[in-house]
Amino acid sequence: MNYNPILSIVTASFEIAAAAWAFRGPGRRPIVRATGAILLFLAGYQIIEALLCTGLIHTPPELLSRLAFITVSWLPPTGLLLVALLYPARTRHVHHYAYAMYIFCALLAGWIFFQRDFVSASVCLVVFARYTHPTPLYQAYSIFYQTGLMGMLALSAYGVTVCDDRRQRLLLGQVLLGSLAFIFPALVTVAVLPIAQDALPSIMCHFALLLALFLVRLVSIERKWSLEPGMENPTPVETMQPGAA
Repeated sequence: MNYNPILSIVTASFEIAAAAWAFRGPGRRPIVRATGAILLFLAGYQIIEALLCTGLIHTPPELLSRLAFITVSWLPPTGLLLVALLYPARTRHVHHYAYAMYIFCALLAGWIFFQRDFVSASVCLVVFARYTHPTPLYQAYSIFYQTGLMGMLALSAYGVTVCDDRRQRLLLGQVLLGSLAFIFPALVTVAVLPIAQDALPSIMCHFALLLALFLVRLVSIERKWSLEPGMENPTPVETMQPGAA
């Protein structure tokens, strides 16, 4: 079945436009920057997949495949950072978790970049790509990625229940709903459709358009509140009692 890049192109265009819109507007900058970064990482994967599957540039396909995995590897730690920025001010455990995941991500990204056989083959079908991974490194990558995504789900859900600030709860709720909206449909799709076997990264990034929609709503809510009277100095996100543990 021939690959059609239209879904990747449309999705990437929306995510880039949403990130630009977020960066240009008001709101607490750490929250806006983290949200925009997630949108750009999602768009980056879509662009790389389209280039890989259409052959528009003369680059070894195994290099593009590795770059695709490196790009999406930054999503879990950045998502955790966004959750941390929205978390109750009395704890910084989530910040520490996010920073640890960034360190692990950097190590994995470097390893993937230099291990040429991390992806031994890629097959493009319809609107997604399937990858073959012959090395044990993929198991470490899978554990890292699943731990990060499940952390986003669990911590955003817990934050919604314990955060005293109604507004912060609503923002955390957007992260939670967006994560649910793309993680579980992607897992179900791969489980029930034989053609989607080995295509989880691609399928998940396509479903992540739903996450992008919730992130746009998050930025919209944050922007609206920042423009309300009396919100010139909203709850800070970088100085959440750094001495607390």
